[in-house]
Amino acid sequence: MIRFLLILCISLCFSCEEIHVPKPKAFLSLDYPKANYLESTLDLPFSFETNSLAQLNISKKNNILNGITLRYPTLKASVFISYKKIETKVDTYIADARAMTQKHLQIADEISERKYENVQQHIYGRFYDLKGNVASQSQFYVTDSTQHFMSGALYFETKPNYDSLLPAVTYIQKDLMHFIETLRWK
Repeated sequence: MIRFLLILCISLCFSCEEIHVPKPKAFLSLDYPKANYLESTLDLPFSFETNSLAQLNISKKNNILNGITLRYPTLKASVFISYKKIETKVDTYIADARAMTQKHLQIADEISERKYENVQQHIYGRFYDLKGNVASQSQFYVTDSTQHFMSGALYFETKPNYDSLLPAVTYIQKDLMHFIETLRWK
């Protein structure tokens, strides 16, 4: 009887073993449409090109331009762009824009900064790429240093999950760089 129980226990221990097969690596493939850029026809103190995928909304306060929203409904994302006519030292506006980016420093894994300069068009600025589960993955500011100042930030309508949002972030970042490169002050 003891032999029987011993054989039964040993066979139960070895018979329940699963064969583990490694799963192949899989990558999420998100295909976004090729960007089709259109020049803005709005009566603004500047012109630019945006992706036709983005919906453009203008915000005015007392008939003065306050900002622009580029909404990407299919990506559930928006880029909020504020515009200010420079009335004091430009350094004040730049400090405010940098402070907005620095607010994400506690949560961001990394913040990389790219300088942008187009001397012919008098456009100078910075583009920030924020990595990690932050509320805004991209921020920027541009100015001509004398009259115009513009800053922007990308936000998604979802809880931040950097790995999941990365393809959409990359897609919109290309649009933002195109926006900045085609920006012209009037």
